[in-house]
Amino acid sequence: MKYMMMMHVPGTGWEKAGIGTWPQEDLKAHIAFMMQFNKELQEAGEFVTAEGLAAPEHAKLVRASKSGKPEITDGPFPESKEFLAGYWILDVESPQRAYDLAARVSAAPGKGGVPLNMEIELREVMSGPPVEV
Repeated sequence: MKYMMMMHVPGTGWEKAGIGTWPQEDLKAHIAFMMQFNKELQEAGEFVTAEGLAAPEHAKLVRASKSGKPEITDGPFPESKEFLAGYWILDVESPQRAYDLAARVSAAPGKGGVPLNMEIELREVMSGPPVEV
């Protein structure tokens, strides 16, 4: 079973109140945790891919014009309280295993080494269209 595990972070204030304020050693510990987590997933054969994403101010909206050429803008983006900071694609044996992994990454160390206990969105990756379609 494949799952997408997504890490969302506050859309505003992260530079002045969130990860942007962490001491360098705390940021390094957080990154080391994520790298070790990915290594363990790889060793278990459960890792498909994982990526951190650039901050929203670097995002673009792309739409096909009537001629089919891309129209690229810097927004406007839908307002949201959070943005997607990164994701994993997992290939696991059961939903429970995906839940366990999501809980583990939720507890990644934050400022001062305190577990973040952040919400992790978990969604099954569909292998095809629903049966009823």
